[in-house]
Amino acid sequence: MSMVPLVDELALLLAVAVAVTLVLGRWRLPTVAGLLAAGALIGPSGLGWVRSLHAIEALAEVGVVLLLFTIGLEFSLERLRAAWRHIALGGTLQVAVTIAVTAVLAVVLGLNWRVGLFLGFVAALSSTAIVLRALAERNELDAPHGRFIVGVLIFQDLCVVPMVLVVPHLAQPGSIHDAAVGIGLALLKAAVVVITVLWLARAVMPRLMARIAAHQSREVFLLAILALCMGTAWLTAHAGLSLALGAFLAGMLVADTAYGHRAMGDILPLRDAFVSVFFVSLGLLFDVRALVDQPLLVVGATVGLVAAKGLLATLAALAMRFPARVAWLAGAGLAQFGEFGFVLARLGQAQGLIDAALAVPLLTAGIATMFLTPLLVRLAPHITAGERLLAPLERVFGVPRISEPEAGVEPRQDHVIIVGFGLAGQVVSRSLQGSGVPVVVLDLNASNVRQGVAQGLPAYYADATSREALHHAGVERARLVVILTNDAQALPRILGAVREIAPAVPVLVRSHYLGMRAELLRQGATEVVAEEVEGAAEVTARALRRVGVARNFIDRALETLRRDTVATAHPQRPPRPQWQQLPALAALKIETVQVEAASRADGHSLAALALRSATGALAVAVERDGTLLEHPDAHEPMRVGDRVHLVGTAAAMALALPWFIPPGDRSDDPDGAATEATA
Repeated sequence: MSMVPLVDELALLLAVAVAVTLVLGRWRLPTVAGLLAAGALIGPSGLGWVRSLHAIEALAEVGVVLLLFTIGLEFSLERLRAAWRHIALGGTLQVAVTIAVTAVLAVVLGLNWRVGLFLGFVAALSSTAIVLRALAERNELDAPHGRFIVGVLIFQDLCVVPMVLVVPHLAQPGSIHDAAVGIGLALLKAAVVVITVLWLARAVMPRLMARIAAHQSREVFLLAILALCMGTAWLTAHAGLSLALGAFLAGMLVADTAYGHRAMGDILPLRDAFVSVFFVSLGLLFDVRALVDQPLLVVGATVGLVAAKGLLATLAALAMRFPARVAWLAGAGLAQFGEFGFVLARLGQAQGLIDAALAVPLLTAGIATMFLTPLLVRLAPHITAGERLLAPLERVFGVPRISEPEAGVEPRQDHVIIVGFGLAGQVVSRSLQGSGVPVVVLDLNASNVRQGVAQGLPAYYADATSREALHHAGVERARLVVILTNDAQALPRILGAVREIAPAVPVLVRSHYLGMRAELLRQGATEVVAEEVEGAAEVTARALRRVGVARNFIDRALETLRRDTVATAHPQRPPRPQWQQLPALAALKIETVQVEAASRADGHSLAALALRSATGALAVAVERDGTLLEHPDAHEPMRVGDRVHLVGTAAAMALALPWFIPPGDRSDDPDGAATEATA
């Protein structure tokens, strides 16, 4: 049997990628870094084991198409609305400023303005895959800098499609007017295609996907998704647009149907495989000879990319009035080359916009920045010099600060400072206010601060790691500090700032993981509540109750859980069951009946009626004049208007209820107007 072309090289490529990724994983480097390193190792400038570069690049193009398709799947209108401020403002500032600065710098260095604009496109993009993975691993996606970074990355991903459309027109000779006309026509054509796709998404796609899903065949569904993805990409390419635009629009077509999540789940393994080949193919572009022949150029380009992109992203965050610390971390997270930057660079080289002399050092430096990103993200929170240098710029950009107390106004005292006003912060605040305890709120989420102000609270947009902010909030006179921020990396710094100003004030900290508890206690926390422990206890109690485990066994299970994890000051109370949840009591009913004049119960006591022995129904409580008598005197006569709560089987109720109704008004319906069902 003859050998299938490319199988040997593809097998070698994948095996080396797995090995290198596992080795680098021991240093906690991301998978993408391992794939890039594998490509560099076996590429033409490395060991030279891969010779079929064009075939590998063809597979990589499939990976790009699938990657853009899944990005389109993730762009639901709800997601865009949720992060709109960060996308529209932060993304526009970062991308526009980076393009402008890069283009001006290129022209100053003697390059053509077209090349400068193209290099601005390339430099403006950051690595979505690497950065999101790093933020997720550090549980920082919901932190203030994490939300800003995610918004910017979404905007960058949206910019890829128009950038791909513009690049061919930049490569064509002619005047600025000709280029502008060509770019305008391309964008107009793209707008027409997008509008058509949106119409199809609403009018045609839901019915089409429903017909396909009705076959209940996973294979047919997957093939239909792939046909839609590849077919739309092919059609847009033939319309003079790009494969990238077609794949992205195909994803958006499916995203607005009820089958978007299923499509994502089915195509993810296939996408990951081809995208992995794409990243390895990028590693093949790493030219060791360029590093040896032009070390100053490559190193300078690497340092310049990291420093310039980081600075510009930091300024964009400050312009959105984020504090210095958030801006510093955002800059560190966006200071790298992006995977779509490689796509644009290769497109520009293919169009003749840049030559190999410029492309090779640029791509080599870009790969180096992607290696540095995990290290930068890990070290940035511990490098305080950066935010100290940025602190004076807070006033320049108008970053909100807590105002000094007005003259003659008594400073706050015996209040509780809540750091983080999300759901947990709002619940704690309501409980404290209901108990008459004053609170002060500090948060870096503007929408949370607005909610606090709307509730009449002293809520401030402030960084709790700042000693100035804590001092203005009166931490030294506070009764308690409750830290509920989602920024796990900020917890030690907030604790340090509080302990420096107010060492005697108790601090209650909410952490996501139990493993953080010992370190937080060592750093000064008075008590630490671990979310995963509290969640485990609640789920355990409810699960055991649902399957019918007795209360004392549930208590014992919770005590064991606490003993095996961490002691708690508050007793664990499992949720009380409903009648329907206890099979042994499912036959019992609860009824409330009111004593009427001339009924058998009127003027007679429960003991005299002998209700339980005669009917089987048990009177558990009596309500008289709005007061519940939990333990009614069995020998006290009942009065007209008394409401008696009975428990018993349906048969017992049928016998007991007529005793409370006048003889002439009785009916055969035990659930008549004289009774009220309470369960």
